[in-house]
Amino acid sequence: MSAPAPGKGIAKLAAISLGAFVFTFSLVPLYRIACEKVFGIRLDNTAADASAVASAVPDERWVTVEFDGSVNSKLPWGFRPNATRMRVRVGEQYEATYAAHNNGARAIVGSATPSVAPARASGYFAKTECFCFTAQTLQAGETRDLPVRFIVDPSLPADVHTITLSYTFFKNDVLTERLAAAAPSSTVPHSAP
Repeated sequence: MSAPAPGKGIAKLAAISLGAFVFTFSLVPLYRIACEKVFGIRLDNTAADASAVASAVPDERWVTVEFDGSVNSKLPWGFRPNATRMRVRVGEQYEATYAAHNNGARAIVGSATPSVAPARASGYFAKTECFCFTAQTLQAGETRDLPVRFIVDPSLPADVHTITLSYTFFKNDVLTERLAAAAPSSTVPHSAP
């Protein structure tokens, strides 16, 4: 049995290396296509070229942002937007607030999950500050306004005129139990006779 010629081994190694290189670089556009077409997630880095996009889009483009809020049935809170809609100019920062009220008899921790509709607009709606970034603790009977600051990207598709921002609050059982365990006991110890 004779050993393969050194030139053929090098050629095979070079072909495999070239194939791996081409395959690796083809994954990036394939991943981008899959995210955009299947999940509706836009992966472009719009923040880096926002000035170029802003100059291409008229300064007077306005869209309507609608606000919606709900709570999971396990959370005894009231939760609603303070305003149900706002007309905004693309590329500018705005603030909206939601009102949360704890109807429960003790302090409760809640966590909010946001969603944006239509789904293809989610990549163009940037929250710069949001109550959904951290868990919220409300004492029994407490009412609080919760702010969200946002910017609608100027490269939002021209046929999208309305964006809906929805939040659902859920009870954070783990943090609520920790909070209850850390609270001082309301029972008074009995003295011995």
